[in-house]
Amino acid sequence: MSITKQRQQTAYAALERDFGYTSSMQGPRIQKVIVSTGVGKKRDKKQIELISERLARITGQKAAPRAAKQSIASFKVREGDTVGLQVTLRGARMYDFLDKLVHIALPRTRDFRGLKPTAIDDMGNITIGIKENTIFPETSDEDLKDVFGLAITVVTTATSKAEAEAFFRHLGFPLIVDASIKR
Repeated sequence: MSITKQRQQTAYAALERDFGYTSSMQGPRIQKVIVSTGVGKKRDKKQIELISERLARITGQKAAPRAAKQSIASFKVREGDTVGLQVTLRGARMYDFLDKLVHIALPRTRDFRGLKPTAIDDMGNITIGIKENTIFPETSDEDLKDVFGLAITVVTTATSKAEAEAFFRHLGFPLIVDASIKR
């Protein structure tokens, strides 16, 4: 069993006193993790396939292409062109990915001091921007010319920002204690 799943199961007991839960179903849980990336101005199918293959290797699940909803002439984008890739993780893959993210990938990030609590929105979700996909151990370091960024959104059932922050701290996310610290 993954560390994140074990901590999620103990979250109710840890947060019960602070938030006044009366039932274990009121405690926050992770619903899903969404990993997405944009492919930029890459018209080459091989480049999009390369990014898709690397994203699949990182997440353990095939990426779904996201098409442009409308044509924008100034960006040279046509309706239906692939502009991004997205993976939605649930269940065991989600917990394995979160363990890898928190314990392996984030500490490998250059000049990493922690996640800002301002990354948590009012709905109780956190979005983490990663500039380089090379922090994940599955990506090969020999192809450094094809580096792309990721956006990782962890969707929870938390009802407020304070509840979500306490939940993420309990799960082991490296949140900065003082939000006034600049990165």
